[in-house]
Amino acid sequence: FEFMSANEYAINIFDELADCKVGKKIVNPSKELGEIISFVDSTDLSNKGKHFHKKGDKIQINDKIYTTEVHTLNDFKNAYVGFTIVINDNTEHFKMLELTEQYNEELSKEVEIKTRRIRSIQEQTIIGIAQMVESRDLSTGGHIKRTSDVVRIFANKLLEVDSSWDKDFLDMVIRSAPMHDIGKIGVDDVVLRKQGRYNDEEYNIMKKHAEIGGKMVTDILSNVEEDEFVKIAYNVANCHHEKVNGKGYPEGLKGNSIPISEIPIEARIMALADVFDALVSKRCYKQAYSYDKAFKIIMHDAGIHFDKNLAEVFLTCRPELEEYYNKSG
Repeated sequence: FEFMSANEYAINIFDELADCKVGKKIVNPSKELGEIISFVDSTDLSNKGKHFHKKGDKIQINDKIYTTEVHTLNDFKNAYVGFTIVINDNTEHFKMLELTEQYNEELSKEVEIKTRRIRSIQEQTIIGIAQMVESRDLSTGGHIKRTSDVVRIFANKLLEVDSSWDKDFLDMVIRSAPMHDIGKIGVDDVVLRKQGRYNDEEYNIMKKHAEIGGKMVTDILSNVEEDEFVKIAYNVANCHHEKVNGKGYPEGLKGNSIPISEIPIEARIMALADVFDALVSKRCYKQAYSYDKAFKIIMHDAGIHFDKNLAEVFLTCRPELEEYYNKSG
């Protein structure tokens, strides 16, 4: 590490080189020159070929950015006798990279903002359609909003008790919740607006809303949303009345437990929210049930109507659900 020589370019960068003596070590180098010396010192020459070079990290001095290369000097026997250090001014290159990165970052943020805005418009449009459908049903006012909020509370609890849940998946289930009854738009007003319990014929007509909803959701979303979300929204609309004992509709799917059930997990989540709201809300054919009675029904039907594992978690949401319904009146 004895100094041999430096050209004017290098001396203009490192003033201390002007005072260096040939055959003497560099004394009190600047921080940046010290980094270069350390870089040379770290060069492993063992088992290398006849000549060797390597590139160092960038070094910034004032407003300039330099890169360093180390090349070996060999004597006539190809033995290492020293190094040459090449310093390159790559300021423009790195500034161009920085500008490109800034542009890409700003573009990415702009795309994200516009994507969120478009998604918000889509979701508000879908909620608007769902609320229009709900306005035809005289017995379920506010059901769309309440069940969506219940799904949100439930999803947060699922994440809290088990971190292995996919948050993006649960977010898509929350976004799908307002569409679960959208198929009621295809149910005749005579049935939909009936003040009282359905007879068997009317009930069979009403049950068609699940299948109609699944088709509607697919038609509405297929060209504007990702396939995964379309599938989740379809399952929520089409399968939220399925029961794990196979006695639900429209397909009579069955299976209790998360891994092997025929019923999509998103539909099993929606089923709990949908039934709970129906229990604790006043309908034209019944008064609102107390929280005690509603949760007893959920507990009793775990493994019959509802996924047993999911129902157990849902029951732990009681404090949050009671607070929500008490506030919403």
